[in-house]
Amino acid sequence: MDLEAEFTTEPFRAEPGGEPPAHAAQAAEQAQKAGLDTTFGPLGTTVRGPSDEVLNALPEIFRAALAGGATRVTLRLGVPGDASPPEGAVASAQSGDAADDQPVGVGALDRVLAEVEAEFGGPLSSLSRADKQRAVRLLEERGAFEMRKSVPTVAEALGVTRFTVYNYLNRSQS
Repeated sequence: MDLEAEFTTEPFRAEPGGEPPAHAAQAAEQAQKAGLDTTFGPLGTTVRGPSDEVLNALPEIFRAALAGGATRVTLRLGVPGDASPPEGAVASAQSGDAADDQPVGVGALDRVLAEVEAEFGGPLSSLSRADKQRAVRLLEERGAFEMRKSVPTVAEALGVTRFTVYNYLNRSQS
């Protein structure tokens, strides 16, 4: 049986020149050394392979991330193609969009952040104030703020305080 592991490393801050954080790059490099199919994204890395290979590689991947300066590693582990939401997951309140087909849970916020970041063509933290407000509106439309502890994560990605994110949310509802 194959497994898929999606993990994020924090903090999300990019290196000078827009390079990904060293801890993220080192974790992805370790996954590749383990021979896993590795997809390195702006806010997370996904690895796939036979279950024993994935499970045996994860400790070394996490050690590489921590040695590179990560303060937290978040993991979602599952069977590829299994779209059933985990027990207790919260579904998106938005209807008629692509998010309805995706389980909402661990990793979902990172996916939504990565989508919005891709739409703006760069790190959310480098956006102007007006664009950060637009990004918060997009995140809200996609159900990002229905997820537990989303505001601090979004604040860090935007390079602002939680208070600022709440202000942006209040403005979008006015």
